[in-house]
Amino acid sequence: RQSAAQQAKVFARHRRRHIVLATNVAETSLTVPGIRYVIDPGTARISRYSARSKVQRLPIEKVSRASADQRKGRCGRVAAGVCIRLYSEEDYLSRPEFTDPEIRRTHLASVILQLESLGLGHIDDFPFIDPPDPRQVSDGYRLLEELGAMDRDRRITDLGRRLAKLPVDPRLARMLLAGAESGCLSEVLVIASALSIQDPRERPLDRTAAADAAHARFADPRSDFLSLLNLWRFYEEQLRHLSRNQMRKLCRTSFLSHNRMREWRDIHAQLRGMLHDMGLATNEEEAGYEPIHRALLSGLVGQIGMLDEQGEYLGPRGMKFRIFPGSTVAAKPPKWIMAAELAETSRLYARMVAAIEPQWVLAAAPAHLLRRQWFDPHWSKRRGRVQACERVSLYGLVLEPRRRVDFAAIDRAETRRIFIEAALVRGELARLPRFLRRNQALIAELQELEHRSRRPDILVDEAALAAFYDERLPPEVHSADSLEKWLKQAGREADRLLLTRDDLLRGEAGVRDRDYPPELQAGALRLPLSYRFAPGEEEDGVSVTVPLAALNQLDPEPLEWLVPGLLEEKVTALIRTLPRPKRAPLAPAPDTAAAFCREAVPGAVALTRTLGDWIARHRGVRIATSDWRADRLPDHLRMNIRVMDDQGRLLAQGRELKALQAKLGERAQASFRHTAAWRLEREGITDWDFGPLPERVTGRSGGAELTGYPALVDEEQSVALRVVDTQAEARHLTHAGVRRLFMLVLAKRFAWLRRNLPGFERLALCYRELGDREELRSEILAAVAERAFMEGFESIRDEAAFRARLEQGRGELVAIANGLCALLLRILEPYRELHGRLNGALPPAWLAAAGDLQEQLWHLVYAGFVSATPPDRLKELPRYLEGMRVRLEKLPRNPARDAARQRELEPHWRRYAERIEALEAQGWLLTDEPELEKYRWMLEEYRVQLFAQELGTKIPVSPKKLEQQWARVTAAA
Repeated sequence: RQSAAQQAKVFARHRRRHIVLATNVAETSLTVPGIRYVIDPGTARISRYSARSKVQRLPIEKVSRASADQRKGRCGRVAAGVCIRLYSEEDYLSRPEFTDPEIRRTHLASVILQLESLGLGHIDDFPFIDPPDPRQVSDGYRLLEELGAMDRDRRITDLGRRLAKLPVDPRLARMLLAGAESGCLSEVLVIASALSIQDPRERPLDRTAAADAAHARFADPRSDFLSLLNLWRFYEEQLRHLSRNQMRKLCRTSFLSHNRMREWRDIHAQLRGMLHDMGLATNEEEAGYEPIHRALLSGLVGQIGMLDEQGEYLGPRGMKFRIFPGSTVAAKPPKWIMAAELAETSRLYARMVAAIEPQWVLAAAPAHLLRRQWFDPHWSKRRGRVQACERVSLYGLVLEPRRRVDFAAIDRAETRRIFIEAALVRGELARLPRFLRRNQALIAELQELEHRSRRPDILVDEAALAAFYDERLPPEVHSADSLEKWLKQAGREADRLLLTRDDLLRGEAGVRDRDYPPELQAGALRLPLSYRFAPGEEEDGVSVTVPLAALNQLDPEPLEWLVPGLLEEKVTALIRTLPRPKRAPLAPAPDTAAAFCREAVPGAVALTRTLGDWIARHRGVRIATSDWRADRLPDHLRMNIRVMDDQGRLLAQGRELKALQAKLGERAQASFRHTAAWRLEREGITDWDFGPLPERVTGRSGGAELTGYPALVDEEQSVALRVVDTQAEARHLTHAGVRRLFMLVLAKRFAWLRRNLPGFERLALCYRELGDREELRSEILAAVAERAFMEGFESIRDEAAFRARLEQGRGELVAIANGLCALLLRILEPYRELHGRLNGALPPAWLAAAGDLQEQLWHLVYAGFVSATPPDRLKELPRYLEGMRVRLEKLPRNPARDAARQRELEPHWRRYAERIEALEAQGWLLTDEPELEKYRWMLEEYRVQLFAQELGTKIPVSPKKLEQQWARVTAAA
């Protein structure tokens, strides 16, 4: 590492004692005068090439006896001297007599190439005094094969003869020839010359920082090779302007060895002349990074590395190394590098490195060294051929992990199989030929039979189809292009590729179209049906497609009947869901189902009700609606409802119509109004001036005929005429709208009533726990209008009926208002008292009863109860409230009896509460279920009978009568 001037100090004349530290002074022919003593540690770094790891190693080894004697001989050359050996005599005597000759310690590629080019035969036959290790010989041939200088039979190639003409390492020679081919010989010649000598950059141990700073001007962060090229250009530029002495001084200040720079130039000139003699000219234009390093890579294919997650480089054959710290590339290690040298000292280092791309290695490495693996062969519809993924590696390094290649060149038989299965059987061709379009149409027709009949055994499998095409297509057809070419040449012979029903059917299909119709008639709606045989999937079974606008108009009854082809199976499954006592007389279920289906006519009545009536008539078994467990049926026996928007997009699907209507009901109403474009709609109505109110109107949306129901909508200051999608909603809206219209026509009279309601201040005081006073006023006035005008309001459909009812009721408004206020006072005062007592401090034993009473009170008196409670029931509220007071009075005397009677009431009340909760979740009202409404007021009478019998009941009521009424509730559901 020292400069020549520093080295020369050893030989300078001196008078004082000097100590000389040398590496291998004994192995040189150099004699240093004045040496009297030699201290020999007995070791040396000896260069050895490892054929196993392909690395030039510099291990520290014990020197041989000849080397030890030679070291001893360096002392006392002009006078007596002393040699001090730092090892024992026994150690000395155990060492080999001579150091291994160079031929056994170096890479033999250059020797082999010269022997072959000179016609001296193979190296194995050459009479060496010390024959090299056979492993070294094999490794030399491997490198020459890697460079293309030898073929696989160890014969020299034309390229090898050209390499042998250049007196440099074969790798450097290969770089030079590649540089000439790539148009970058000038740059590669400079770099190859530099790699032939010791690095001219000096780095004295006592001035490392200054040396690094001086060399930094030449550094290239991507490539140490370009750093050498930058140094050469700097030196050549200065050489044109400076004298020899100035150049020496420049080299000294730049920490460059002047002698090595001259040696570099000499080698460069000699190689340039030889290349010129070979007819290779240098380039005039400056070459870029890629061509230079591609040329260098041609000689360094076996010395590449890929950065791993631990920050080390994985090299060929599993070796691991790091970039030498002195490299400019070490600061930011690239993913892939090549190295001019892999040397092992304290660890394995790559010296003189540069960043590369793995694709460059693919181009530079001989094809026979690349290992190719193919996987995932697949049909590419876009390219019209079978492709596979190729993984390319070199010495275990993956250069290309996944590259698409044509699989036909790799495995023609497998390519044809995949082509037939994907392109012909599954029809994955960009342009379908005529025969395939006709075949697919026939297959689709038969597949529809499978889906309808739920029989997967009608159509032959894909293997049979593949065998059909394989038998009729010539062997050369394995891609879209080859198929198209053959079809052009085949003419009418191509008709043999047409399938027939006999080719596709395994047996008789036995499916009738009337059993699996394409459409469903649901009231005025005709809706398309589709069939899918896919157990476990969402669309398994029969699916009906419903436009969003028609969703709320769809009744569940036609859906329950499914289609004729599946009705018998569904009835059989329904019978099997019955409780055992009722199921036993119907056995065997399939026979009962078959008998029912022979007589049944699908209609607007629910399937379960029709089936129950039939069983009662023919089998004598009475079945309640609650006995059927339709939720236990397999999915394919329940209609799948697909709701589509105006753009044909699927919004939702499921087997429960009510759940879909609850989820999409509001959107369906908006879509209904938007798409049907009803012309009779109006706003701002304050009198009946719009003619008769029709019960229904029709329109179209999405190809479906829709039925709309006109309704008068209460908007407080006016009434609007709207068309809604259900008759029940129209009835509710029109009830409130007609009532509001009466109040608007008699606006002055109702304004007077608003100001003069008797006892209103007292009523408002009692009502304040429920709402504010103005809400109460509006409630009372609406209830007055209800009693005066709304009895039998369904008959009010035109102006004449409206005027007649107006004249009939207008004179009764004051009397009705007075009576209603008096009734409300009898309701609200007890309510206030009960509310206060139930929300006060109560003994623990009363808590269960108090909770029941609070729930009862909440269902009787609530915000809006005045207009929501039917008049005939409103007048009974004082008695029900009195019954609650009586219960509270009796509670302290016998809490156990109250609890027992509450347990009698609980099951009846709880099922009602659950039913009401379900109805409210679906947007229904109690008045939509008249049987349920009757049951609700029977429960109030039953409470009076249980807890305040002395008050008397209006109707006879008992647990038995409650059960009978609940049966009517469930039957009507």
